[in-house]
Amino acid sequence: MGRSRKLIGILCAIGAAVCYGTNPLGALNLYAEGMNTPSVLFYRFGLAWIIIAVVMLFRKESLKVDRREFRTLTALGFLFIGSSLTLYLSFHLMPAGVASTILFTYPVMTAAIIALFFREKIKFATVASIVLSLVGVVLLYWGDSGGTLHLGGVILVLVSALTYALYIIVVDKSPLAMSSFKINFYVLFYCAAGMALFALLSGQPLMLPPTPRAWLWVSWLAVVPAIMALVMMVYAAKYIGSTPTAILGALEPTTAVLIGVFVFDEPFSVRLLMGIILILAAVTIVVLGKARRTQSV
Repeated sequence: MGRSRKLIGILCAIGAAVCYGTNPLGALNLYAEGMNTPSVLFYRFGLAWIIIAVVMLFRKESLKVDRREFRTLTALGFLFIGSSLTLYLSFHLMPAGVASTILFTYPVMTAAIIALFFREKIKFATVASIVLSLVGVVLLYWGDSGGTLHLGGVILVLVSALTYALYIIVVDKSPLAMSSFKINFYVLFYCAAGMALFALLSGQPLMLPPTPRAWLWVSWLAVVPAIMALVMMVYAAKYIGSTPTAILGALEPTTAVLIGVFVFDEPFSVRLLMGIILILAAVTIVVLGKARRTQSV
């Protein structure tokens, strides 16, 4: 039974990472259908929220929150809006596979922020991971032909990684005594409402998906990189632990790169490969260092 649970956990971790990595597949296809960024994200979050709401209805889970929980959930909502919006905007400015790889610096940012602001001693592993990830980002920024990525796109992805790192820290440090379904119910509601407001303020009206194919890709974004990834991540962490789950999460940017290269004809080069390897190595150092510290406590 133990071996079976471990196998299920590994398969779930792989599945969750691959599902997360399919974000560009849905987003770029919807952009090709003529939909703008706030519309893509509004329908993604809106449909995912409806699914979560139905699940909570069947679970008969209360929606009641106190003031402290409301403030925390509001902060999480704004952070997730910022992370998602900046990432999807970056897809207009740079290859989606590269953007997803740079986004994967968020575990390194998380470790650095915790070390700096929560009185944790800065470990050599943290410093090494920061250096490796920075070198990796620089390699991704400077192309083999001497050209560079769009600076605005790189800044957007780094902001996305930073806000997601802050999201993780808030979840970790705040005493939210509720299920992940309840957390995501409120976060997804904020995200859908935030996209509607952003569409209004930016002069980009919300657009209905124009074709059945567009509805298919919207549903894909709501179900695969959102709901399915969330559910499988929970089982992976439960059956094999957070450390192996985080390491297998390296398949997320790998999936995005493969989709970009083979589906959207995005360029692939030795420099891109080296940048990916360095960023993944930095994340692995952080995860393994955290695991060793946990075991020593």
